[in-house]
Amino acid sequence: MSEFEPIVGRYLNVAIQGRNHRIYVEEAGEGIPLLCLHTAGADSRQFRHLLNDEEVTRRFRVVCFDMPRHGRSDPPDEWWLESYELKTEEYLATIEAVWKGLKLDRPVVMGCSMGGAIVLRVASDFQDEIRGIIGLESAAHAPGRYNEFLLHPAVHGGELVATYTFGLNAPQSPEEGKRDNWWYYAQSGPGVYRGDVMFYSFDFDAREHVKTIDTAKCKVSLLTGSYDYSCTPAMTEKVAAAIPGCRYTEMEGMGHFPMIENYALFRQYLLPELEVMEAD
Repeated sequence: MSEFEPIVGRYLNVAIQGRNHRIYVEEAGEGIPLLCLHTAGADSRQFRHLLNDEEVTRRFRVVCFDMPRHGRSDPPDEWWLESYELKTEEYLATIEAVWKGLKLDRPVVMGCSMGGAIVLRVASDFQDEIRGIIGLESAAHAPGRYNEFLLHPAVHGGELVATYTFGLNAPQSPEEGKRDNWWYYAQSGPGVYRGDVMFYSFDFDAREHVKTIDTAKCKVSLLTGSYDYSCTPAMTEKVAAAIPGCRYTEMEGMGHFPMIENYALFRQYLLPELEVMEAD
């Protein structure tokens, strides 16, 4: 039997820090905007199960986009003249440009890994403009993910990055989910994962910013997998301790990519947080 999924994809042309970008956006559902940010080197396909979850899309307009250079989004003009190294302010400007370009009213912003890191700055910088954040595998400072082989002429970059990140899944997560994520990573453009990790490992530090988040204005939910050794539960606990009123849950049996490696388990942790975000 043939049928279409409810996901609709289109391109948004938007200026980011004075440069024109063609950003791929997909969405499903209606209600409170839920803007989703993918992990380093990947794309919004990581959220395909969420986009197909009717229990979520009945109440939330789930919107996912590929960062520039990632997935189906194009690089900016004359990208070949520069080395890609994502910076915190560029990342924030991209997120803001997309949500305002789509006219999302007080969205909930949910991100994982590097997306889970940047949502802490989104909450700090835009807490009067958003409803809340859901941080998946969130750390305020996480150096150490970079290595020199991420862009090397003697190494197959796609297979290296895909296999490098494969180990961040929980061992008991379904093989299909882990392999889906492997495939998405294997398709990343040369140097894209490296450029993201430059942000994650060297540029990003929100340890002081998180102290400014007022959860009376901007709700904060943090979910981290017990098997995550890139952003450990202890690292997220430090973030939670710095934000009075923050909700934190360790996801037992989960690794670094909850929305794709084991969605059935992840949704058990996510749905209660969405109820919190939905409440006035």
